[in-house]
Amino acid sequence: MVRLTSARVVHPIEQESFAVLRSRVDLSHLPPLSRAVLERVVHSSADLSYVDDLVLDEASLARGRAALAAGAQVVADVQMVAAGITTVPAVCKVRQAVAVEGLTRSAAAVRMAYDQVGPGAVWVVGCAPTALYELIALGVDPALVIGLPVGFIGAAESKQALRDSGLPAVSNVSEKGGSAVAAAALNALLYSNGDRPEDDFLSDGPTSEETP
Repeated sequence: MVRLTSARVVHPIEQESFAVLRSRVDLSHLPPLSRAVLERVVHSSADLSYVDDLVLDEASLARGRAALAAGAQVVADVQMVAAGITTVPAVCKVRQAVAVEGLTRSAAAVRMAYDQVGPGAVWVVGCAPTALYELIALGVDPALVIGLPVGFIGAAESKQALRDSGLPAVSNVSEKGGSAVAAAALNALLYSNGDRPEDDFLSDGPTSEETP
């Protein structure tokens, strides 16, 4: 079991940043997990256009959060994503993976990670579209896929493929994305209590000035 950290000490800079965000866009109409994820993605990027770009499904988010609470493993496509994920360790095999003909290093890392974690994991892809394509092709039966790779080649297309796959997912429509926003989406689920977004910032956990 994993203790999700809805109660934590938050640095005043982060509190002020969320106050600014909420003064610029009102997301209170959204279901609680969708609001929590969207606000934290916008907070991590200072990019309000994610409000119209992120594709969220409350049932999928609830499934992912329940899996995390039950101890599901988290897999990151690259070390930068893993480094941004707080409170839980992330499996990342990109350093050990080797590209071969027809398979990128990132895709090879997905295969290696799946061999280790099996079905039911929460996957966080914030860099390589080929990792997301490989994850879909493998049929990994995830609890949730946070698919937010970035780039001009294949990123938007891979995220459309994720949506078309029917897997429980977080994605966005455009070419943008990246490690920080992918980690932020997962952190939102780790921090949320499932009933409301991070309004009160309760105080019994670690503090951070720059939490994604």
